[in-house]
Amino acid sequence: MASTHRVARISAALTALGTLSMTAIPAASAGPLSDRGPVPSAAQTLGADKPSPQVLSALQRDLRLTPTQAAARLVNEAEAGTRAGLLHSALGTSFAGAWVQGATSATLTVATTDRADLPLIRAQGARAVVVRWGMNDLQKVKQKLDLAAQRAGTTDAPVWYVDVRTNRVTVQATSRSAARAFVKAAGVATDRTAIRLSAERPRLLKDLVGGDAYYIDAAARCSIGFSVTKAQQQGFVSAGHCGRPGSRTAGYDQTDQGTFQASTFPGKDMSWVAVNANWTATPDVRAASGQRVQVAGSVQALVGASVCRSGSTSGWHCGTIQRLGTTVRYAEGTVNGLTQTNVCAEPGDSGGPFIAGAQAQGVTSGGSGDCTRGGTTFFQPVNPILGDFGLTLKTTSQTTATPVQNSGQTDVWSAGRVYQEGATVKLGTALYRCLQTHQGQSAWAPDVTPALWQRM
Repeated sequence: MASTHRVARISAALTALGTLSMTAIPAASAGPLSDRGPVPSAAQTLGADKPSPQVLSALQRDLRLTPTQAAARLVNEAEAGTRAGLLHSALGTSFAGAWVQGATSATLTVATTDRADLPLIRAQGARAVVVRWGMNDLQKVKQKLDLAAQRAGTTDAPVWYVDVRTNRVTVQATSRSAARAFVKAAGVATDRTAIRLSAERPRLLKDLVGGDAYYIDAAARCSIGFSVTKAQQQGFVSAGHCGRPGSRTAGYDQTDQGTFQASTFPGKDMSWVAVNANWTATPDVRAASGQRVQVAGSVQALVGASVCRSGSTSGWHCGTIQRLGTTVRYAEGTVNGLTQTNVCAEPGDSGGPFIAGAQAQGVTSGGSGDCTRGGTTFFQPVNPILGDFGLTLKTTSQTTATPVQNSGQTDVWSAGRVYQEGATVKLGTALYRCLQTHQGQSAWAPDVTPALWQRM
């Protein structure tokens, strides 16, 4: 039987959140009242209840949805993220992953290693499955593969990741022998791994308002990711393989633009560029036909959620998130912590933005295929970029707070800091636990955003 402590903890959080349904919720609905006014639903907090026409249009085209299905999907995905966070907090080490599925993402599935958790999961409107390995166990297996890749390796096994749907760490390789050799070199148990055969070899997409082109040292082209600020300095984030610190950039119009301030590649694939006074940071991402969509935050989406990408070569395309925390071995080096999608991309799209509804997700790293035949694309999540470089994402409700480093203890909540799922903060005399990874914003204080924070 699930522990009384766990049941009480999630019940209290759901009481604060209000009753949610895994179907679209009208924008006018609201949760219980607090001393600061009506508590918004998860969809309202993340802006999923009022999506841009450009996002809806692209989802209809690329995921083959009706207008009603596209709108419902965005709301359902926002609500599912909060429910998954609550259940992760309640289940603890027995939690084994969560994902959404269906045309409108109406089904949230949560996996557990403890059969006693099934009633608790189902009570929150989620489909429950019992699996053998917990998320912590699988992450340890993947970490061993990551370490083995640093010692030696072959591009014949270029991708590996925790697959929550199969409850295994999957190694993608061109042959079974290559995959088995890699698993053996890492010293991991074969019963926790699986092999996926594929001829694909991901490549960086560097060959040559988010999604616009920029040029590096007059020798290469990449795409702007998201606008950011650091104190009073404006700029943008992009892929690390696009340039090194000190590299000069020119904008889409070939005029002088800025300088790379920091860049990490391999290991991670992230960079940021400080721009001169001729350029202004905006929360905009370029969509189809010159239209723009705006970024409202950086809440990380679940596996199965819809995501759209903009790039200076192939433009605006959508698909779904397939895996989180994927490791990819490019010819130029290995990158950890990427998100795998089935969105297409082409050379020159590197660094361009991925967005889920109105929430920034990451910047294009590399992939395989193209936008004629389709393909696989990986992105570097944006929250680690913001955290590593001390940047503030430019959003529609801009916070002016300067990001600060986490002390490793319970801290007072502050806007501008990147909070990982499971982090704890203090606001007033109350303690809160983070449900979904995001960068804090002025309007997202824990006491009024139960979509992101659980009172402890």
